[in-house]
Order: sequence, then C-alpha cells, then structure tokens
Amino acid sequence: MDKSRRDFIRNTTLVVAGSTLLSNKLFAAPKKIERVGVQLYSIRDAMGKDPKGSLKKLSDMNYIHVEHANYVDRKFYGYTAKEFKKILGDLALQMPSGHTVMTAQDWDTSKNDFTDKWKYTIEDAAEVGQRYVISPWLDESLRKDTDGLKRFMQQFNKCGELCKKSGMKFGYHNHNFEFSTMVGDNNLYDFILKNTDPDLVAQQMDIGNMLGAGGIALDLLKKYPGRFELMHVKDEIKSDSGQGMDGYDSTILGTGVMPVKDIVKAARRVGGTSQFIIEQESYQGKDPFDCVKIDLQMMKKWGF
Repeated sequence: MDKSRRDFIRNTTLVVAGSTLLSNKLFAAPKKIERVGVQLYSIRDAMGKDPKGSLKKLSDMNYIHVEHANYVDRKFYGYTAKEFKKILGDLALQMPSGHTVMTAQDWDTSKNDFTDKWKYTIEDAAEVGQRYVISPWLDESLRKDTDGLKRFMQQFNKCGELCKKSGMKFGYHNHNFEFSTMVGDNNLYDFILKNTDPDLVAQQMDIGNMLGAGGIALDLLKKYPGRFELMHVKDEIKSDSGQGMDGYDSTILGTGVMPVKDIVKAARRVGGTSQFIIEQESYQGKDPFDCVKIDLQMMKKWGF
C-alpha cells in the first residue's frame, strides 16, 4: 500500500472517529447538576439566635447549598428576601429550595386565583434565588376527604404553573402520615403522586420520616422512577426519646439502621434526584454543627 493510500485511510478514520465523538456529545443526555445541601432545621436553635453566624459556620464547613425552614411575614429568619440573598451571597452560599406550607386557604375560590399572600410567597422565593418552593405538610382535615384532596392536588398543579412563571417548581415533602393514611385502596402518598403532574410538581422524598410508617425508600424509587427530584437524606435509630417519628430518631449518616448509601445511589440512578439535602433533627448528645459536618463528610465519602 503506497503512502498516499495510507494517509487517506488514516485521515478518513480520524474524521469518522471525530464525528462519532461529536455526535455522542450532541445526543448524549445532559448530566444533571447535583447539589448537596443541608436543611437549616438541622441547626434550628442556632438559626433562631444567630442566623448570620450559623450560616458562616456552615460555609466554613464547605457547605454551598442550604434549604430554609423559616419564612414568616415575608421574611427569612427575620430578613427580607433581598437582605437574606445578600447574606447568603456574602458567604458564598446558595438556597435552591425552601419549605413553606401551602394550605387550601391559599386559594381564593371567589377570585379563582391564589391569594396575594401566597403570590408574595412565590415572589420572595424567586427573589432569594430558590429553584423549588416545597410545601412540607398536608392539613389533617384533608387527609381522608377524597373530594377535598382532589381539589387540593389541582391546587398543587396550579401552584406549579405559578412557580413556572418565575423559573421555579413547586414541590411536596412527605412525613409519615402519607403512608399510614389510606385513600381508597392506596395510601395517601400514592394518591399524591398519581394526582399531581410531574412536570409541575416535584417530590422531595424524606427517607427517614417514612420509615416507621412502613414507607421503604428503595421500593418507592423503583415504583416511581424519575419522580423524586429532591431528597432529604437521613439515617435513623430506634429510640423512645419521643423526639422522632414512630419510634425512630435521626442520627449521623452511616451510623443508623437505614441503607442510606444504597438509597442515595439508587436515587441518582433511577430516582431522577439531583438535590440531596442532609437533615438531622436529633443528635444523641452531640453538637448539631458537629453532626452536620460529619454528615457532609459522609456524603463526600459516598461520592457526592
């Protein structure tokens, strides 16, 4: 084979290989941006006394993302959305999500629209930089009222539409009652997932809250693949302290009875999960800041 022929084959091979690589890049599914953060309820007492100092401690631990659990009278931990956003920015922190309870009363039936109060909630969430507005509760009066639940799930979807206008998404966070409350032949959690539009309503699975009520995180990830954009990452121990739920207390990741490492890996693989939020609510005598520092180290050890 002469030199010109060899050069032609070589150059053609390189072009084909290059075009294959380019097409793979063009058509490969975009990689999800994963965020590991901490729910500020984990350090709730400190946040109540000194929000700025508490956030500084988290930043010094190399946390980047936080999730709020305090929005009252249009303020986050006593600060307006603009003020709190600056505090976060000065500490190189971001707040992709936050918890604010939405009730049936946040819908004005006379106007067929959300109340001004709830519209301000969404407005402030967008101002502070949230990507998700998460409601972490469902009123007891609705839990066994099928017609009321259906209307409330429609309100969930409408809130998803409202959030979408501001570049955000609405979401729901479970506790334990969703698994012990039956609606027809299914539990309440099944009802919520089957009656909400996944394009409008995200699910934030709390893997620890559900444990004592019979919710198994790995089973749910398989049953509803792609439905859990956010996850509260917890470990649990059996306890009679009365602090937790159904005889369980949260504890440092990797030290309890839950297969947390397997759960977060499955969430990555099939759950559609990109927001992993550490939450520890009881501490077994340890300092809460020490706990969430070790929790973050454990997540990093697991490859996050």
